[in-house]
Amino acid sequence: MASRQGLSSTSETPNKLLLVLPLQKREVVAIIGPGTSMQAPFLINLGNQSKVPIISFSATSPLLDSLRSPYFIRATHDDSSQVQAISAIIESFRWREVVPIYVDNEFGEGILPNLVDAFQEINVRIRYRSAISLHYSDDQIKKELYKLMTMPTRVFIVHMLPDLGSRLFSIAKEIDMLSKGYVWIVTNGIADLMSIMGESSLVNMHGVLGVKTYFAKSKELLHLEARWQKRFGGEELNNFACWAYDAATALAMSVEEIRHVNMSFNTTKEDTSRDDIGTDLDELGVALSGPKLLDALSTVSFKGVAGRFQLKNGKLEATTFKIINIEESGERTVGFWKSKVGLVKSLRVDKVSHSSRRLRPIIWPGDTIFVPKGWEFPTNAKKLRIAVPKKDGFNNFVEVTKDENTNVPTVTGFCIDVFNTVMSQMPYAVSYEYIPFDTPDGKPRGSYDEMVYNVFLGEFDGAVGDTTILANRSHYVDFALPYSETGIVFLVPVKDGKEKGEWVFLKPLTKELWLVTAASFLYIGIMVWIFEYQADEEFREQMIIDKISSVFYFSFSTLFFAHRRPSESFFTRVLVVVWCFVLLILTQSYTATLTSMLTVQELRPTVRHMDDLRKSGVNIGYQTGSFTFERLKQMRFDESRLKTYNSPEEMRELFLHKSSNGGIDAAFDEVAYIKLFMAKYCSEYSIIEPTFKADGFGFVSGADCFLFRLLMVAAEERYTACSQNHF
Repeated sequence: MASRQGLSSTSETPNKLLLVLPLQKREVVAIIGPGTSMQAPFLINLGNQSKVPIISFSATSPLLDSLRSPYFIRATHDDSSQVQAISAIIESFRWREVVPIYVDNEFGEGILPNLVDAFQEINVRIRYRSAISLHYSDDQIKKELYKLMTMPTRVFIVHMLPDLGSRLFSIAKEIDMLSKGYVWIVTNGIADLMSIMGESSLVNMHGVLGVKTYFAKSKELLHLEARWQKRFGGEELNNFACWAYDAATALAMSVEEIRHVNMSFNTTKEDTSRDDIGTDLDELGVALSGPKLLDALSTVSFKGVAGRFQLKNGKLEATTFKIINIEESGERTVGFWKSKVGLVKSLRVDKVSHSSRRLRPIIWPGDTIFVPKGWEFPTNAKKLRIAVPKKDGFNNFVEVTKDENTNVPTVTGFCIDVFNTVMSQMPYAVSYEYIPFDTPDGKPRGSYDEMVYNVFLGEFDGAVGDTTILANRSHYVDFALPYSETGIVFLVPVKDGKEKGEWVFLKPLTKELWLVTAASFLYIGIMVWIFEYQADEEFREQMIIDKISSVFYFSFSTLFFAHRRPSESFFTRVLVVVWCFVLLILTQSYTATLTSMLTVQELRPTVRHMDDLRKSGVNIGYQTGSFTFERLKQMRFDESRLKTYNSPEEMRELFLHKSSNGGIDAAFDEVAYIKLFMAKYCSEYSIIEPTFKADGFGFVSGADCFLFRLLMVAAEERYTACSQNHF
C-alpha cells in the first residue's frame, strides 16, 4: 500500500547506496520516490546529476522547491497549498493569535514560511512556534504542552504525521487540553491518513478540525477502489496510493510517447583530479532520454483517480480541500475550501456570499457547539482595573452601588452595558474588574479629568463611563470609538403661546385688518346703493331709512352667503361676485387661525440664540465636574452667573426658580444628558442654536495598555446593538 510513513531513525548511508546501485547496474531512466521529504534532497541532486526524472507522490515539504531542480516532479500537492484554507478558517472565526505545533524536521518546518505570510495578510499573530522532535519522550511532549497551557492562546495548528500526532493528542487529552475553550486544527499530514490512526486516536481527537485533500468520486476512482478491495481486502485506499497510481500512469504514458528515443546512458567520466577520494556518484552516467522524458511528463494531462493530472511548475495544483470535524465515530464534513471561492458549505456554491462562507455546525473540544474565543488568560493572570465614575445623578449612564454588608460595589447603567456587550463579543477572553473612582466614604473622588489622568498614571488600565472624548484628554490617554450622540447645546424653557381670554375671537385678525374689513363693508354698501338706485325704480321709492337698511343688510348677508333679493343692476352683480370671493378667503383664514389658537399649544423658546443669553446676563446651569464649565468661561459668560446641578431633578428645580430667585434660565450640557432630561420634561424646554462640537462618550485606555487595541477592533460593530436595546 502506498502511504507516507514516519522518518526512520537509522543511518541514511545504506539508503543512499541502494538508490545509486539501480542507476549504476540497471540504468533506470526515471525513479518514483522518495517516500519522505527528508530523503528527497539527496535523491533530487542525484536525479539532477544523472538527468533522471524523480517523481514523488509523498514528499510534500515546500522547502524542496528551493533546490530548483528541473528533474524533480511532485505528483502531489505541497503543504503550502492548504495554507489558504487554514487561513480562511482562522479568519472566519475571528481568532487573532495561533500557535503552530509541528514536527522538528524538513516536513514540519517547510510549511511555516507560508503560514506566516498567510496570517500576516489577515492580521493574525503567531505567538509561539512549538517544534516537537520525533525522538521526544512522552514526558518531553507533556512538558511542551504544559508550556503552551501557560500562554493565553488557545488556537493550535498541528502539522505532523499520524504516528507523532497520535502521541500528541493522547497526551493533550490526558492533561485536559482538549476541553472547552481549546481549538485544534490539523493539516492534511494527519487528516489524509485518518484511516491508519485507529479508534483510540479518534477518541482523543474529538472536536478537532482538519484540512483534508478532496478527491471527487469519479468513475476512475471508484474502479480503482473496487480493484483495490478485491486484491487487498480491508485495507483502505488513501490519498497517497491514488497519487502513486497517477504518478505511475503519467510515467507510463510519457515513456510510451518517447519510445523511439535512445534510452541508454552516457558513461563518459568527468575529470575528478580535484578530489583524491572517489565516490559511487562519480560512476554515474547521464540518461540520454532525460530531457525528452522530462518534457513529456511536463505536458502529460489526463483524468486520474486523484483528479486532473496536469503539472504546473513541476507539481500538481490543489484546488479544493475538505474541512472535517473529527468525532469519536469518525470524521464529519463541515465545509470545503475552493481556490477561487474560499470557504463554503457546499461544493455547489460558485460565488462568494455572506451566508455561504459559514461552515456547518461544529462540535468543538469539550463537546460544545459554542465557538471558542481562542484566547484565555491564565488563572494567575492579573485582571484589568477599569475605573468608573461615582455620580450623584444621571445614573442611567453609570450607577455605583455598594452592598451594605460586604461593601462590594455593583456597577450598572447604559455605558456599562455597552462595554460588557463589546467585551462579550470580542474574540478574546479579557478578564477585568470595575473600580469606582470614589473616596472611602463613597463620595466622588474628583472630576472626570482627574479620573482620566489617573489612567495615565497607571493606577487604572482603563476607564468606562460617560467620559467625553476631548483633545486635551487624548494627549495622555487613548480613546475607543465614540458610542453616543455628539454635541453640546443650550437648553431653555419655552413660553406658552396659547391664547386665552374673553376676546380671543378677535385675535385671528389684526386691528388694521378689522378696520379694513369694516371699511370694505361700508364701501360695498355705498356702491350697491349707487348701482341699485339707478337700475331699480322700486328702490328709489323707498324711505331713506329703508334704503340704508336694505343696502347694509345686503352687504352683511353676503358674509354668510345668505342674500336673497336679486340685484337689478349688472354692476351690482359683478361687485357681489368679487366681494363673495374675498369673503370666502377671509372667513376660511379666520376660522383656521381661531381653531389653531384655541386647540394647539404653541411653544416658543424664551430665548432664540446663545447671544441673547450673554446679553441678558441670566444664570446658566452646568453639570458638576463637567468640562462644560471651561467651555462657558471660554465663551465669556460671567463665572458668577454659572450654577451647578448633579441630576435632572436638581436641574428642574433650578429652572423653576429662575435667575431672579437664584435659579437658572438656561442649561449648557451634552446632548446625551439633555435628551435624558427632555424625556421627562419635553413639553417645557427647547434646544436653541448653536450646537457646539464634542466627540461623545468613549472608552478610555492607557496608551501602553493593549485593551485599547482590542476595543478598537470590536467597539464600532457592537455598541449600536446594545444602545438600541438598553432602554
